[in-house]
Amino acid sequence: MADDGIDKEQLLALARSRSDASRAELFAVMGDLFHARNDILNAQERALMLDILEKLLAEVAREVRHRLAVKLAGAPGVPRELAVLLANDEIEIATPILMQSPALEDLDLVEVIRNRSRQHILAVAMRRDLSTQVSDALVETGDKDVIRTLLENHDAQISRATLAYLVEQSKAVDEFQEPLVRRADLPADLARRMIYWVGAAIRQALIERFEIDPETLDDRLEPLVKAEAETATQQSREDDAADVLSRALGAARQLTPRLLLQTLRRGEIPLFEAMFAEMSGLRMRLVSRLAYEPGGQSLAVAARGIGLNREEFATIFLLTRRAKAGQGGFAPAELGRALEFFDRLSHAAAETVLNRWRRDPDYLFAIRSIEEGQEKRRA
Repeated sequence: MADDGIDKEQLLALARSRSDASRAELFAVMGDLFHARNDILNAQERALMLDILEKLLAEVAREVRHRLAVKLAGAPGVPRELAVLLANDEIEIATPILMQSPALEDLDLVEVIRNRSRQHILAVAMRRDLSTQVSDALVETGDKDVIRTLLENHDAQISRATLAYLVEQSKAVDEFQEPLVRRADLPADLARRMIYWVGAAIRQALIERFEIDPETLDDRLEPLVKAEAETATQQSREDDAADVLSRALGAARQLTPRLLLQTLRRGEIPLFEAMFAEMSGLRMRLVSRLAYEPGGQSLAVAARGIGLNREEFATIFLLTRRAKAGQGGFAPAELGRALEFFDRLSHAAAETVLNRWRRDPDYLFAIRSIEEGQEKRRA
């Protein structure tokens, strides 16, 4: 069979012998052939050796199988069938193969994940260059230690969908947070989301341990969290003309209630919304919603909060109703109720609500998620 003096008959003789020494010698010879001189075997000889190994594998001492697995773990050209046999052996034998053998395919690894022990699965999670298919199978186990091991494996490929799922899970599973944020492949938007959740968790812990006013804490904590999130995303939005003009007017201290009303009277709705957002410190999307909400209570809060008087609020209320596309008017009593609400509302109360609205929506969502989780645990 080969130029080293070992032939089929000698291998078969070793295979037929039931002594531990003969079996050990057989596995050593076969290991050498597969490891260093696999190219001298033809297809028939490879098949013969595999058949012998498969039949005798369970009968050979664990130490012998372990030596074979270590020798073949990183070797190229090892038959896939042999690698699969060793990968499904006891964990001591399987580990070097599962972690290193290039002979194993994704399907083989997924089968191990689904059918073998937790230790086998952890060995797979530590394997370099895992595909997204194998990573998904590891995450599907739901085992926290397995998932953390996968996240700490920076050579593993993890799909965006799976990362998004794990980021969501990290709200409740603290062990996922650190390895997630350390991954270079974590998309910026998911990193930003994580930072808000971590910040919200810190906020909840501080409130529970110390007598701290939540609003005061938010004033201190939110800017730090937001700065970290902005650094993580490194994204900038494109400004449209209305945003640019409204900010320029604000910087020049020329944004006045009179200019706001004049803009609205001229029907320049986008510019009015941008100016109102600049004056109130609210997001454009929120301004676009509250300006046209039925009842006008939210608009009253914003107007009172930025210091508009009763007449100015009433004018904005009427003009926004008229400007709203497709709106079929409103009942006169609606204006009366809105003005009554405006009159009862103090500037301080409006400022408190307005300050809450100014906070980043992701920050507020994170806080609500933490608070809801606490309420469910108490129930």
